[in-house]
Amino acid sequence: MSPDPVRLGGRRFLSAEPAALYRELRREFGAVAPVLLDADIPAWLVLGYRELHQVTGDAVLFSRDSGLWNQWERVPDGWPLLPMIGRGHSSVLHTVGERHRARVAVIGGALEAVDPFELRAHAERIADELIDAVCADGTTDLVAHYADLLPVRVLAGLYGFADEQGPGLVAALNDMVDGRGDAHAGQLHVAACMARLVADRAARPADDVVSRMLAAGRTAAGPALTHEEIAKDLIVMLTAGQQPTAGWIGNSLRLMLTDDRFAASLFGGRRSVAEAMNEVLWEDTPTRTVAGRWASRDARLGGRAVRAGDLLLLGVQGANHDPQIRTHGTALTGGNGAHFSFGHGEHRCPFPAQEIAEVVARTAIEVVLDRLPDLDLAVPAGSLTRRPSPWLGSLTTLPVRFTPTAPRG
Repeated sequence: MSPDPVRLGGRRFLSAEPAALYRELRREFGAVAPVLLDADIPAWLVLGYRELHQVTGDAVLFSRDSGLWNQWERVPDGWPLLPMIGRGHSSVLHTVGERHRARVAVIGGALEAVDPFELRAHAERIADELIDAVCADGTTDLVAHYADLLPVRVLAGLYGFADEQGPGLVAALNDMVDGRGDAHAGQLHVAACMARLVADRAARPADDVVSRMLAAGRTAAGPALTHEEIAKDLIVMLTAGQQPTAGWIGNSLRLMLTDDRFAASLFGGRRSVAEAMNEVLWEDTPTRTVAGRWASRDARLGGRAVRAGDLLLLGVQGANHDPQIRTHGTALTGGNGAHFSFGHGEHRCPFPAQEIAEVVARTAIEVVLDRLPDLDLAVPAGSLTRRPSPWLGSLTTLPVRFTPTAPRG
């Protein structure tokens, strides 16, 4: 008798430690597990490294076209997971073929123009401002008061948002990604902010990512990109840039605060910061699950009969933990970048976006270690909890204590 499907986002999925959870799922179901989404909508969770490589590498058989889904009739109004799954060809995530490649080229060109030295200096200024606000207290929550705020403020500056819009955007993005009752309200807030910014930059161009995308969109391969298309792609970029980067910062700091291998970095050493960040992308990636791909025809995957129109969720964290690609069960660090944390295939995260995320995350971590002496976790490591999101494995809080210092101001 086959075991019952696992409810994605249910208590079992959210409460277990990631490594233990994926061992259990792999033992019960193999490389491809049946899961249930909200409203009991079925899907497949791809856990095997080879299987995930196959799904993300074959854009014809496993399409990004959500219009293929055979469950649309069952999706209720106001479904909280819809903002992250999407519908139709609304953004770069759900376009295919030449149109997809044209939109990726517009995004990549706009991000490539970001000067990495200016980006680091910009990130350092914001990081110092955030640390100045808490450094005299001797305690803080490095998720709520730092990791969650820093990436969106950096991206807001790159895009052209006013700095004071950052907190509202963070709250709205959190609601979207958590997939709870406020998901649609969060999506509407982000969409409204982005539409206003695109309209403003169309009328008054500036030296920012939005203006460069508007200019490139007019000469893109095929029909010119509409303002609506560019706004939707910018929302994807903002969501993918803020949420995983904030989680990367928080999860890396958690690792460095709880693992003796990284103790030297807390007292002035910096050589192991990059190693900790890379280990997190393998062991504790903030991008837990990605939606998704849709089978364009009946197929076999990991011993499962996948029907045309079935939704396949990309189990990034599960694939990274696949024992078939591990070396004696040890962590894959030391620069091994074959993890799935940035995706794979035609729809992987564009390389310029990866570079920006790494600069922001590494700068954030180094500023914390420079500015907060004797940094230590303020609660037992086992009491730390994860976001109630089926998509992300980020921490909800990271309370720390340290020797109070004066702001640099």
